[in-house]
Amino acid sequence: MHDDPFRDGPLELDLPLFPLGTVVFPGALLPLQIFELRYLQMVGACERQGTDFGVVTLTSGREVHRPGQEERFEAIGTRMRLLQVERPQAGLLHIWCRALDRFEVLIPQRRADGLWHGQVRMLEPEPAVPVPEHLCYLSRQMTHALERLGREALAPEPWPQPWQPDDCGWLSHRWGELLPLPAALKYRLFALREPLLRLELVGDMVSPEKPGQTASGKSSSP
Repeated sequence: MHDDPFRDGPLELDLPLFPLGTVVFPGALLPLQIFELRYLQMVGACERQGTDFGVVTLTSGREVHRPGQEERFEAIGTRMRLLQVERPQAGLLHIWCRALDRFEVLIPQRRADGLWHGQVRMLEPEPAVPVPEHLCYLSRQMTHALERLGREALAPEPWPQPWQPDDCGWLSHRWGELLPLPAALKYRLFALREPLLRLELVGDMVSPEKPGQTASGKSSSP
């Protein structure tokens, strides 16, 4: 049983951190293959204790640690919750986890076993902001894209109902998740705390005239 005591306001807590070369938007489903000892132990602890971990975006270093390699990562990350764990063989896990909400890393610390922990402050939930009329085409395009992608039955479900295509936060997160953008640009969208501004920036990249085309004419179909 998970509880969320900080849902009533900001809270500082300690989270194990998983630096990855990607950006994970709230609501996204993240599948991972785990084989490094530090992360096998982290997942085991999360399973036993019913706790969460955080994903942060690498700015230098590699996902798989190498001796003498220094890992650096962005300050804003995503709290993740385990949904499903499979053990196909000894020393290998397949996990699926759901992105919940965002945090800011205040004090990162690397343990002797190589696992990062962070004293983090949970960020306030974004306010519900209706999608303005001039950006409603983004709602229609995303709904069509998710309907098309959802034809294949998957478990866990990548985008469970109810969808919120009329909410700027939910919609901009889905576009940020699915647009083929460089990690640095995805992070800029992710780190914004104004959902309407984030959606406006998405609108600058996605043309209303030709669904699936960016303003530059390049394909942007999720």
